Amino acid sequence: MSENKNKLQKEELNDEDLELDDYREREEHLVEINTHESINRDLVGEVIKLEKGYVQTKLITTSEMVADDEGLVHGGFVFSAADYAAMLAVNEKNVVLVGSDCQFLSPVKFSDEVSFIAKVRHKEGRKRNVHVEGYVLDIKVFEGEFKTVITERHVLKLKLLDEEA
Repeated sequence: MSENKNKLQKEELNDEDLELDDYREREEHLVEINTHESINRDLVGEVIKLEKGYVQTKLITTSEMVADDEGLVHGGFVFSAADYAAMLAVNEKNVVLVGSDCQFLSPVKFSDEVSFIAKVRHKEGRKRNVHVEGYVLDIKVFEGEFKTVITERHVLKLKLLDEEA
């Protein structure tokens, strides 16, 4: 009987080791947020999954985002949430948006849950192009390409013009 008990304990240990290995593997893929740390996530969404070059976020639309009596959410809030997802996909401290090409494919209304997926598609030096899609349930409501640049210093601390005395 003690032989069966030892065998069972060894099997349990192997299961624990597997669980620990699974945890370590998941932990290796964890990425910390390095950008836009002070942003109001009620307005741009919460991070669901963050990996290098990839993010999933979720925005729950609120009454403050509503543009009319029908409950239509202003597109600027959808764009802002998509922009935030793009910044997180790049995830560099000093990333800034320099351009975008976007389509609003379907209206978003009050209390909708909009899921965004952003992927870095192209890297060239300090430039990153990020593809972002937004969905309400299975309906694609937004799609866009975001052009970003990673600056050496904060954009408000850059010397954009030579100062002459």
